[in-house]
Amino acid sequence: MSRRRWIADEVSGDRAFLLDRNAEHLARALRVRVGQEFEVSTGDAVRLGRVVRVADDRVEFELGGRVAQKDPAHITLLLAIFKFDRMEWAIEKATELGASEIVPVIARRTDAHLAAAAGKRVERWRRIAHEAAQQSRRVSPPEIVAPRALKSALAVESELRILLSESECGIALKQAIDGNWRLEFGNSLALAVGPEGGWTADEIADVTAAGWTSASLGNTILRAETAAIAALAIAISELQ
Repeated sequence: MSRRRWIADEVSGDRAFLLDRNAEHLARALRVRVGQEFEVSTGDAVRLGRVVRVADDRVEFELGGRVAQKDPAHITLLLAIFKFDRMEWAIEKATELGASEIVPVIARRTDAHLAAAAGKRVERWRRIAHEAAQQSRRVSPPEIVAPRALKSALAVESELRILLSESECGIALKQAIDGNWRLEFGNSLALAVGPEGGWTADEIADVTAAGWTSASLGNTILRAETAAIAALAIAISELQ
C-alpha cells in the first residue's frame, strides 16, 4: 500500500514541517502519532518522513532517503476564466492530471464581472491545487499565476503550443501532437482552452500570429471545464 504524501510548508535541512491548516488536518482529523512514516515532498524531491513532533498548528518530520520519481512532461494550461465553481473543479482535476502551470486568461468573451473578481480568487485556486496535488501524490502543485490578457499569456515559453478551437475541423489534438512532436522539442507543451462561447476570430488570428497551432477535440461542443480535462488527458497519453 502506498504511503500518504504531504507537501511540506517549510523545509530546513533534514527537517520538514506542515503548518496551520495542513498541520491541523493531520493532527486532529487523521490523529497522526510520533513515529508514523509518510512521503514528504520538499519541492524538488520526495523523501521518507518520520513524524517527530505533533502540535495542532505544526507537525515536524525527520527526513530520510529519497523516493524515486519519474519526471513528467511540463504542461502549461491556459484557461480562459469562466464561472468560478466550475473553474475550481477544472483546476482541481487539471492538478490531478498533472498540469505544471495554470494561467487564468481574460479573453474577449470572459464575463466582465468574473474578470474583475478573478484576481481575488488566485489564493483560493492555489489552495485547491495544493490539496489536489497532495491527494494525487504529486511532487508539487502547479504554479497558478495572476490572471492576464490573452496576448500576454500567449508569450508562454513552450516547445509546442496548441489552442483548442471549436472552429477548427481539420486537425484533432492527437494529430497536432503526433504531427509536431519531435525528440528535440524536449518535453514541454502549452494548451489553451477558451471561455464560454469560444475564442473570437480576432483572438484566433492573434494566436496564429504568435506561432500557435489550432486543433479540435471533436465534433461536439464541450463545456470549458470538460474541454480542459479532455485536452490534458489526451496530451498526457500522447507524451508518456
